[in-house]
Amino acid sequence: MELLSTINLLAFVLLPFVAPKIWEACWIFLLRPWMITSRFKKQGISGPKYRFVYGNLEEIKKMKKEAKGWVLDPNSNDIFPCVFPHYHQWLSQYGETFLYWNGTKPTLFISDPELGKQILSSKLGFAVIAKTRPEVLMLFGKGLAFIEGDDWVRHRRILNPAFSMDRLKVMTKGMVDCTLRMLEEWRIHKCGEEVMMRMEINKDYHRLISDIIATTAFGSSYEEGIELFRSQSELEEYFVASLTSLDKKVKNSIKKMIDARLKSNFMNYGDDLLGIMLKAATSKESETAMRMDEIIEECKAIYISGQVNSMILLTWTTLLLSLNQDWQEKLREEVFNECGNKIPDSDTFSRLKLMNMVLMESLRLYGPVIKMVREATQDIKIGHLDIPKGTSIIVPFLKMHTDKAIWGEDAQQFNPMRFENGVSQAANQPNAFLPFSVGPRTCIAQNFAMMETKTVLTMILQRFRISLSPEYKHAPVDNFNLYPQYGLPVMLQPLDTSAQR
Repeated sequence: MELLSTINLLAFVLLPFVAPKIWEACWIFLLRPWMITSRFKKQGISGPKYRFVYGNLEEIKKMKKEAKGWVLDPNSNDIFPCVFPHYHQWLSQYGETFLYWNGTKPTLFISDPELGKQILSSKLGFAVIAKTRPEVLMLFGKGLAFIEGDDWVRHRRILNPAFSMDRLKVMTKGMVDCTLRMLEEWRIHKCGEEVMMRMEINKDYHRLISDIIATTAFGSSYEEGIELFRSQSELEEYFVASLTSLDKKVKNSIKKMIDARLKSNFMNYGDDLLGIMLKAATSKESETAMRMDEIIEECKAIYISGQVNSMILLTWTTLLLSLNQDWQEKLREEVFNECGNKIPDSDTFSRLKLMNMVLMESLRLYGPVIKMVREATQDIKIGHLDIPKGTSIIVPFLKMHTDKAIWGEDAQQFNPMRFENGVSQAANQPNAFLPFSVGPRTCIAQNFAMMETKTVLTMILQRFRISLSPEYKHAPVDNFNLYPQYGLPVMLQPLDTSAQR
C-alpha cells in the first residue's frame, strides 16, 4: 500500500513536467501530420501516406536502392526515373504537385515552372534551405549559399565584383594555363595514334577545375592548390567519419593561402576573389566588412561548389559530344574558324554560338543542380497554393527540364538547336530553364563556370577527337549533384595538327 502511495505521489509530482513532453510528441508525430495532410487534401493535393515517425523515408530508401543498380542505354536521356525513382512513381500516382513526408517534415513537390519561379524569386516567406545537417555545412562551407538575411546581403555585395565580366576576362589566361598543363600530361602519357583515357570525376576534370579555381580565385601556386584539392577530396570521401579533423585540415590549407597573401600585401592584397575578401576584412564600414572566419568559410564554399558545378557540366557535355559526333564536329569546326590552333581568349568564347547552345542543352539534360529546396518560414500563399509554415518545398529542375509538355516531344533528346533563338524561345514557357536557379539567389559564379567550361572544351577540341569507351556504364546518380555513378571513360584520338603545340 505504501509503495502504491509513493508511486502515485511521484506520478503527481512528475505530471507537470511529463505532460507537456507527451503533448509535444503527440503534436509532432500524430496531430500535426494529420492536420497538414487534411489542409492540403482540401486543396486537392495528396501523396503517399504518412507513417509514424519515419514518414516516407523507408519507401524512398528502398526505391533509391533499387534504382542505383540500373544501367541505362547510353543514348537515353530519360534519367529522371533512375535519379529520382520515388518522385517518378509518386508523380504517376498523385499528379504534378504532391505532399510527402521526410520523417515528420512535410515536403511539397511542385513541378510547375511558374510556381517554382515565384518560390525561388521570393525575398520573403521562405528560408533558403531547410535545417541543414552539420556535416553538409562542414563539407560545403557556410558560405553564400547557406546564409540568410543581412549576412547574405553583405556577402553578396562584397563578392559580386570578383565575378564581373571584366574580372572573368582577366581570369581566362589562368584557365588556359591550367588546361594546358592537363593537356600536356595527356600528351606525355599517350601512346600510338589512339589512347583510352578514363576521366573520373575525381581525377582529370576534378583536378583541373580545382587547379583553375585555386589559381584564378585565390591566386595560389599549383602546389598550394593541389594541397587544398587533396584536403577537400579527403573531406568529400570521408565526410561522415573523422569529420572534424578533416575539416580542420581543409581550413588549414586555406589559412596558409591567406597568410601568404597577408604577408606579401601584393597590390593591397590583389583584386582576385581572395584579395577582395581580405580588403573587406580590413574595412571599417559594417556593410562591406568580413571576419576572417567568414572568409575561410566562403573560400571553402566557393572552392567546392565551383569545382563541382564546372566539373559536372564538363563531364556530361563530354558524354553528349562523345555520343553525338556530328555536333562534336560542328563545334570543332566553329572553334577552328574562330581561333584556329591559337590559344583562345575571352573574345573567342563570345563568338562560339554553337558551343553556347550545346552547353545550354547539356545543362538542360544533365544540369549539376537537379533540384532546389526551400522552407516556408510562415503561412504563405503562392499561386493557388496555401502553404503552411514549416513545409519544405522541392522545385525539381531535372523534371522541369525534360517535361514534354514544356519542351515538346523531343524533350528527352539532345537537340541544341532548340536554343538557336535564345533561352526564352527554347520552350513554350519562358521560366522553364533554371540551371543556375532564378531570382536574387541566382548562382553568383554561373558566368565563371561557363567560361571555365568553354575554355577547357575549346582546347580539347583543338587537339583531340572524343568517343565513348565501351566500358562506360550509363547510371546517373544523385549525390547532392548529378554524377555518373561509374565515371566517364572515353577514347581520345589526337588530331593531326602539328601547330597545336
